[in-house]
Amino acid sequence: MGIKEIYAYGFSTRALLWQFLSQLPMHVLDTKDVQVFKVTVNGQDATFAFGEKHSFKGTPLEVTLPFELRRGQEAIVEISFESSPKSSALQWFTPEQTSGKKHPFLFSQCQAIHCRAIFPCQDTPAVKLTYYAEISVPKELVALMSANRDGEMPDPEDSSRKIYCFSQNVPIPCYLIALVVGALESRKIGPRTLVWAEKELVDKSAYEFAEAEAMLKTAEDLAGPYVWGQYDLLVLPPSFPYGGMENPCLTFVTPTLLAGDRSLSNVIAHEISHSWTGNLVTNKTWEHFWLNEGCTVYLERRIGGRLFGEQFRHFQALGGWRELQNTINTLGDKNPITNLIPNLNEVDPDVAYSSVPYEKGFALLFYLEQLLGGPDIFIGFLKAYVQQFAYKSVITEDWKKFLYSYFKDKVDVLDKVDWNSWFHAPGISCFLFSKLHAKESDLGSFSSADLKEMSSHQLIEFLALNFLFQSPLPVSHVQRMQQVYDFNAINNSEIRFRWLRLCIKAKWEEAIPLALKMATDQGRMKFTRPLFRDLYSFDKCRDLAVKIFLEHRASMHPVTSMLVGKDLQQEQ
Repeated sequence: MGIKEIYAYGFSTRALLWQFLSQLPMHVLDTKDVQVFKVTVNGQDATFAFGEKHSFKGTPLEVTLPFELRRGQEAIVEISFESSPKSSALQWFTPEQTSGKKHPFLFSQCQAIHCRAIFPCQDTPAVKLTYYAEISVPKELVALMSANRDGEMPDPEDSSRKIYCFSQNVPIPCYLIALVVGALESRKIGPRTLVWAEKELVDKSAYEFAEAEAMLKTAEDLAGPYVWGQYDLLVLPPSFPYGGMENPCLTFVTPTLLAGDRSLSNVIAHEISHSWTGNLVTNKTWEHFWLNEGCTVYLERRIGGRLFGEQFRHFQALGGWRELQNTINTLGDKNPITNLIPNLNEVDPDVAYSSVPYEKGFALLFYLEQLLGGPDIFIGFLKAYVQQFAYKSVITEDWKKFLYSYFKDKVDVLDKVDWNSWFHAPGISCFLFSKLHAKESDLGSFSSADLKEMSSHQLIEFLALNFLFQSPLPVSHVQRMQQVYDFNAINNSEIRFRWLRLCIKAKWEEAIPLALKMATDQGRMKFTRPLFRDLYSFDKCRDLAVKIFLEHRASMHPVTSMLVGKDLQQEQ
């Protein structure tokens, strides 16, 4: 099922071209589990060799040009290659694993460093490129990419297939290249938005994400023009490992967002926000991931504040603060991975991934907003920052220098910020805690004597605030809560996740099968990893948790399988 073999399975690619503007005689590209058969440069055969294999970075491909490049000369490098059936960037489904049960399905997930597991590339966010692609698939299937759709045509080499054409004219890093192939249908939910899914989920998805255009317009008002043209949404199979992935023109999302009441649409606001912070202005290295995610959480919550009220924004901020506390409790408050700017030398970015860059990054921006004059003043800075660094990749020092230049009349205020603690200290400093923890007073207006009157957002926070971070409840209390409120009947994934964690921490044995079912019915790592960790920590079901994981491992996304395996001490 590599690129060469895909044709028989149902998918193929046409060609791979690079244009180099360089005088270097040799070029190094990233690869991982990719075979290379031939390399030509401007039509001439080039010699190539693989370097030493690295545990998670893969194998460098060294291409020696057959001639010397003159200054400013263009070279077209064409590579014939084949990816591995076990590529860490691709997940293949048999028809039986899809909703429709009739056709196979494929999707990619390249962030952070997995694009190299599809084809040889410069797999770093420091390098941006445009791309054009032609994808040949069986006639009954649809191909989509993180690009504008440029039409389709019959495959001249096989009448049972058709070719989909794509172009991405805005420069992007390789981690934003994305492909999906499946029996997909679409529904129009806005002037520039289609929602795509298998037939069984498409109407439900169209209802759930109907607020997309309102969010897009609000984001444009806050951050500047949307430069990507189309903004489509794709609902993937349940094993997709993230809440969403901000692939340009085509956001990938998990079906766990389909709550039926649009209550989890903040994930859509988050992915929309990436169109400015992340995709347009990009972290240059993964150490500076907070520039992508902290800025995006800030913009996401500003959108929520505009659409649903400022109190809603503060409520979401409180939930995020609790999530940060939970992450640091899990990782350890001295763990250097909890630094806002961690040292990732010889650290796999997937292993380092957590809520820290999201929520600690947001906390810094929220703190600066209050320090520098409030939301209206601070959003002016964010918009100017996006405009200044659009189409570029940046590090924290670039951001900080621009902050100082934008607020040049408030340098004395900025100089009082403990930048070293914010950027380079693990955990949550006492200073940070006291400054932001006071926001819990905002919860007062959301409290309610009757749980059934609470919104989904309030119920999520109720479970987190009152139970998840406290000592485990007695089993009798959890049983009583189930009798009164029937949490087991709630399908909202965020509520169900917190409720089941609460039950397992209380060592309520009746919840074990429900928690195992949620951990394996979907593969969103936000849910699957903590549930498996909790089950593994519960001595009565440790062996069962390992057994169920091993049974389901083959059908999990490669990254999910690797990380849950680490959590359960079942590394391959």
